[in-house]
Amino acid sequence: MKTEFIQELKTKHRIIIGDSRNMEEIDDESVHLMITSPPYPMIEMWDDIFRQLDERIEKTWEKMEVENSKKRKEKYIREIYELMHENLAQVWKETYRVLVKGGIACINIGDATRSFNGIFRLFPNHSKVIEHCERIGFVTLPYILWKKPTTKPKYKGKGAFLGSGFLPPNAYITIDCEFILIFRKGELRKFKPHDELRYASRYTKNERDSWFTQIWDIVGIKQTLPEVERRVAAFPEEIPYRLIRMFSIIGDTILDPFLGTGTTTKIAINLKRNSIGYEIDESLLPVIKEKVGITQKLLNSDYSVKIVKRF
Repeated sequence: MKTEFIQELKTKHRIIIGDSRNMEEIDDESVHLMITSPPYPMIEMWDDIFRQLDERIEKTWEKMEVENSKKRKEKYIREIYELMHENLAQVWKETYRVLVKGGIACINIGDATRSFNGIFRLFPNHSKVIEHCERIGFVTLPYILWKKPTTKPKYKGKGAFLGSGFLPPNAYITIDCEFILIFRKGELRKFKPHDELRYASRYTKNERDSWFTQIWDIVGIKQTLPEVERRVAAFPEEIPYRLIRMFSIIGDTILDPFLGTGTTTKIAINLKRNSIGYEIDESLLPVIKEKVGITQKLLNSDYSVKIVKRF
């Protein structure tokens, strides 16, 4: 395909300020790739988001906080955890609906460690997401482990450690990886023979060899803007860049149902893909506009951005 055609290709982008548990703005089987990083259940900085999303979580949380019986409190903790994932699963179900046959969903999720009811424990978020997605109908593919050195807690300035000195057996493994779970809707996506856009989207041998491996060592990005201080481990651009190159072709439509600061939209624009992003927090809109270049966009640019406020 001629380079001139690719350069002249105009892409369209929609940013929807609304709840992605209902993606009524998107037609069935019209999205080719979903990439997102949702709020992580049982991570403290996202507690309030889940409590505001679902009154069942709020009510159960209130019961848990005043409960004196450890057995009943344990029951409430498990209920809260299940409800959080139930809410995320509504987004995965909508994603399944809007994906084309053979479309791919990539979900960046971290497990949570936390003390509840006097017990330190792991909440295995990645396994719950897999469980819900398989129940919806997704095919689970090999996942990626994203090693995040910036997330390591320090023990007296030396490395990562959770425990008491050097005495076994009561120390804990440090979580320094997150999961990039990969799912497909049904069988392999089909293309016409020698599809020009597909061939124009090819990656190099070096890219293939470094990207299609299970461990990615990419440093997380810390946001310094006051509006996004709660997103302490922002989605680095390298991750959606790789995933878009790996699992879509030029001209495809990319979805991010938890858009955050707009990183996925920015990379989709740069890679000549269309995109749709949902963000429930309207206060992030100025940051999104800045990131995707709306404030500086020229009239003759090769992409358009439409912002829809559902509220």
